[in-house]
Amino acid sequence: MISILVVEDDQNIRKLIEETLLDERFNPVLAKDGIEALDIIDKQHIDLMVTDIMMPGMDGYTLTEQLRDAGFDFPILMVTAKDGIKDKHKGFIVGTDDYMVKPIDEEEMVLRVKALLRRAKIVNERKITIGQVTLNHDSLAVSRGNERYTLPQKEFMLLYKLLSYPQTVFTRIQLMDEIWGYDSESAEHTVSVHIGRLRERFYNWPEFSIETVRGLGYKGVRNDT
Repeated sequence: MISILVVEDDQNIRKLIEETLLDERFNPVLAKDGIEALDIIDKQHIDLMVTDIMMPGMDGYTLTEQLRDAGFDFPILMVTAKDGIKDKHKGFIVGTDDYMVKPIDEEEMVLRVKALLRRAKIVNERKITIGQVTLNHDSLAVSRGNERYTLPQKEFMLLYKLLSYPQTVFTRIQLMDEIWGYDSESAEHTVSVHIGRLRERFYNWPEFSIETVRGLGYKGVRNDT
């Protein structure tokens, strides 16, 4: 079973999260603060952590930062009443993967947990499988049956990014910063050019597509069924 560490000082909320995770057949492991969480992590394997921010002894920011500094790379979901932009920025800076504001919507939390676990699996395996299609991160190859394309690095990373987060809209600036780098002298139009090449190359592959979201950017669409 997948073990999910729940770090929450409020007993009622801790119980709610525990019951929700049990209903989804996860193995919830409970801690009332950051100190207890570190002790648990030292003794057993954890696949994902759900943590509050405001806790006695050690808050969620400090807990997350210490775990990242120590090399722990499991996904972390912060669940908190602090919904300010600065609070979210601080959470992402110290190493959280996702952020959810209280009061908790159990269905939303489950969806976020499953998405984080799916992304972690992609990172660990360094490949994406969509039906008969496989994207291999190490070889920069996209294959389906007897068809196989080795893509230029930027082109592959663009496709890999979009299909790692299906239905998530990324702006051209976001894609430029992550794939070409903040210091790149390339123009935003470069992203559109690469998107065009990918669409032309895979136009007859029904397993996935890249959609333009007018006024915003692009999103990857996976057709796994």
